[in-house]
Amino acid sequence: MSVVSYLLRVYLQDRPGSLGLLAVQLGSVGADILSLEVVERGDGYAVDDLVVEVAPGSLPDALITAAEKVKGVRVDSIRPYAGVLDTHRELELVDQVATAGDDRLQVLVDNAPRVLRVSWATVITDSSGGVLQLFGSSGAPETQLTTVDWLPLARAVQFDPESDWVPGTWQDMDTRLAAAPLGDGAKAILLGRIGGPDFRPSEIARLGYLAGIVSTVLRAEN
Repeated sequence: MSVVSYLLRVYLQDRPGSLGLLAVQLGSVGADILSLEVVERGDGYAVDDLVVEVAPGSLPDALITAAEKVKGVRVDSIRPYAGVLDTHRELELVDQVATAGDDRLQVLVDNAPRVLRVSWATVITDSSGGVLQLFGSSGAPETQLTTVDWLPLARAVQFDPESDWVPGTWQDMDTRLAAAPLGDGAKAILLGRIGGPDFRPSEIARLGYLAGIVSTVLRAEN
């Protein structure tokens, strides 16, 4: 019998036993935790990403209800997910980019959605004729950007999804957006996460580190 996997992002109190209680509650509705990654830790709380496996036909709402029975737990988002989390995924992507041929940036955007858990990735640049999408992953929006007011980019950032430069179709799909500079910042990798959740500060930092390492690799090859 086939199974279905979901990625849950949960806020929980950072105290002994919280994760165990969460696992018990998820197990009570037939969910198995396949992997877990701590996205962020703060003063008394943690944000975790959990990949859980359930039987076909299981309702996502049942997972949310079960998780939130644990005191101090709140489910931020839940979405279908293929694969498991890998804490070494960024390093693997850098290696893939470094060993690719002339299509290094295509390799970057093809693999960034899996690595950074987003819906799509593109590499864009500004020009006199408007915004150029140089590379795009599977699932990248058909509606192209016509203008951006943030290039060149100096650092990794998350954008207001309702900014004037964001196409209406992207806004209608509740697409959360983040970007990081490549090279001197004239080019940037732009990420879209349809339906959320928001990018956490730690995710923006991770994106910035990844883009910085990739930029170094690209310069070294030129």
